Amino acid sequence: MSIIEKAASRIDQQRHAPAVAKTPETAAVDAIEAAAPTAPVVLAPVAPTPEPAAAHATAEAESRPAQKFSTRRVELDLNRMRDMGMVTAASGRTRLLEDFRVIKRPLLQRAFVERAEGEKPGNLIMVTSSLPGEGKTYCAINLAMSIAMELDHTVLLVDADVARPSVLRSLGLPAHRGLMDILVDEKIDMADVMLRTNVDTLSILPAGTSTPRATELLASSAMSTLVDEIAHRYPDRVVIFDSPPLLLTSESRVLASHMGQIVMVVEAQTTTQHAVKEALHQLEGYQNVNLIYNKTREFPGIEETYDYHYG
Repeated sequence: MSIIEKAASRIDQQRHAPAVAKTPETAAVDAIEAAAPTAPVVLAPVAPTPEPAAAHATAEAESRPAQKFSTRRVELDLNRMRDMGMVTAASGRTRLLEDFRVIKRPLLQRAFVERAEGEKPGNLIMVTSSLPGEGKTYCAINLAMSIAMELDHTVLLVDADVARPSVLRSLGLPAHRGLMDILVDEKIDMADVMLRTNVDTLSILPAGTSTPRATELLASSAMSTLVDEIAHRYPDRVVIFDSPPLLLTSESRVLASHMGQIVMVVEAQTTTQHAVKEALHQLEGYQNVNLIYNKTREFPGIEETYDYHYG
């Protein structure tokens, strides 16, 4: 039985099977993805052209090294994130924290294993869905936060949903330059646009400036070079890509071609079997495709649970 048939069968069973008792492997993921309009992009200010100056001033300026952008630091409001139902170390041992411990473990196990020739790096993990609103951004942020709590790993969270970026908005942060700006302008280095956070092991690469050439840029050699650099710059780094929905844009399929692991979020009682099958057809041939069955309820009034599968 193929992964598509297994997934469809599992979802059908979840919808029609009688309620069963919880097991230690069931846990809550109550996720509603932010759906506000795309925030305006805030670009770094451009220095005005200097007025003509004295000869000695000009010589002094020419002798200085070229100015480099320094990596920006942003403050995540961890109390706000906790109140929104997100994973934070400050909230103690919660049910949600345990949920993502279960979810991340098989992903981490495959992230750094020795790979065969031609295989994509396992530490590149794409989080997607078939349609908007299924909780992919929520799951991507929580997965990144959970892995950032590991003792041996750092995390880079990349907002690759370039048509409708929502990672920064979900975290209460203003828009910044990011991924698209690097691909458009070869003079921009990743360090110029990457955001370091007050969670020392977590950094963020925003989506950046929207462009109608997004699909071509993601399929370009510049993207391949960037992804390779992201995957190998730090040996302990896990990279989480928040991808566009599979059935709405072509960017997600192009992005998947760079990934070592793929996580698809499926919203319980809402996403149709047809949508799941179509989305999984888009991923046919890719290895390590995982499913998070999200926002389920086994008993009315009981905490939400998830179901996690991979193949």
